[in-house]
Amino acid sequence: MIRINLLGQIRPRSSRRPVATGAALPVLFIGVGAAVGFIVLSFFYYTWQKQLSEENANIKRLQSEKTQLEQTKLQVEAFEKQKTILKQRVDTIEQLQRDRTGGQELLDMVANTVSRTENLWLTTMTRKGATLSMEGSSASINAVANFITALKRSGYFQKVEIKESKQDDKNPTVLTYNFQISAEITPPPGPQTKTASAPAKPAPSPASGKKG
Repeated sequence: MIRINLLGQIRPRSSRRPVATGAALPVLFIGVGAAVGFIVLSFFYYTWQKQLSEENANIKRLQSEKTQLEQTKLQVEAFEKQKTILKQRVDTIEQLQRDRTGGQELLDMVANTVSRTENLWLTTMTRKGATLSMEGSSASINAVANFITALKRSGYFQKVEIKESKQDDKNPTVLTYNFQISAEITPPPGPQTKTASAPAKPAPSPASGKKG
């Protein structure tokens, strides 16, 4: 149908402009998605950062506990070593008392010499004639040398020789040396007691008297 404008005036156009909503929606979705993603990433970052801090704190705590346990372990090992040495000394003295084959004076001298020597203990001691054989262990070679020196200075032995000295490989955690020593017994002479002869009784003097 054909419309004719009889007035000859141009009709004003409408001032309303169409809104282009098709292009704004993707931008809006992108903005909302970016905001949500930022919030989610921030939440995960905060959570992971918190977990990382807790794990670092746990690692420091475990390292501190490990250091304390290592120090305690060293102390326990030192106590066990000292306990073993003391027990072996006691067992040695008891063994010497059970298996003594010489005089009590010789036994006491050897036991006192062992007690005065640090980080050394005897395991066996046998006497055959004038020869005394001793076997034992020590924590160092110097302890064996000190023991031999003490035996020589005691005056009970003329000749002290070390037959064998080697490191004990049975217990690698504790450094010990096994040794064998032989000595010739020459006990010092005891003090000579001089017995003084008893003075002779004076002879009774004859009774003096005149008979009347």
